[in-house]
Amino acid sequence: MEHLTMKFGIQHPNFTHDGKGAELVDRLKLVATRAETAGFDSFWVMDHFHQIQHVGQPHEPMLESWTPLATLAGLTSRIKLGTLVTGIVYRYPSILAKIGATLDVLSKGRLFMGIGAAWNEEKSKAYGIAFPKPKERLQRLEEAVQIIQRMWTEKQVNFDGRFYTIWDAFCEPKPIQKPHPPILIGGAGERETLRIVAKYADACNLFGSPNTIRSKLQILRNHCKRVGRDYDAILKTKLGRCP
Repeated sequence: MEHLTMKFGIQHPNFTHDGKGAELVDRLKLVATRAETAGFDSFWVMDHFHQIQHVGQPHEPMLESWTPLATLAGLTSRIKLGTLVTGIVYRYPSILAKIGATLDVLSKGRLFMGIGAAWNEEKSKAYGIAFPKPKERLQRLEEAVQIIQRMWTEKQVNFDGRFYTIWDAFCEPKPIQKPHPPILIGGAGERETLRIVAKYADACNLFGSPNTIRSKLQILRNHCKRVGRDYDAILKTKLGRCP
C-alpha cells in the first residue's frame, strides 16, 4: 500500500494586527519561530503591495514580500521560506533569479520560490506597472521560469526570448540547494498554466473544492504525459483556511 506524506506550511497574509513600525519585525519573528517550533514545513508571504480583497482593505499595512523573507532568514533556522506567489510582472526575471539566489544563500538553503502570472490589475495600475493580457502574462511566465532555472544552474546565461533578453548574465553565488531551489507555480489554468507546471515546475499550488482539485490534477497528469514529465515528481499543494 502506497504511503503519502503530507506537510503543512503557514501563510501570513495580514500585517494589520502585527503592530506598527519596528513592532512588526518582533511579531513576524514570533509567528515564524513558533511555526518552526511547531513543526510547520514552510512559511509564506503574499507578493502584494496593497492588501487584497477578502483579507482586508487596500490601505491596510502590506510589507513587500522579499524583504521580510530575508529578515526571517536570519531569525529562523529550519523552516522553508517562500512567496505565494510572486507575480512575474513585478520584477524582471533575471533580477528575480538574483533575489532568489541571494535568499537561498542567506537562509542556508531554505528558499521555496513561488511564482505566477499575476492577477491583480488594480495594484499594477496603482504602482505604474504594465499589466499585459492573460495570454502574454502566461508567455512571460514560461520564459521567466526558464531564465531563473538557467541562472541558478549555469555559469553564464544568454537568453533571447520574445519578451526577455539577457546576455552574459552571471548569478553568483549560486543557490545552495541543488540542482536549484524548488519552483512552485501558482494557478490552475487548464490549458496553459498547468502545461507550464508540467514542463518546468517542482510544485504547483491549486485552490477549490476536492472535486475541483481532483479534476485539475488529472489535467496536470495529462500534460505531464504529453511533455514526458514524471507526474509524481511534482509536489502538489493547496492553499486553504483553517477554521
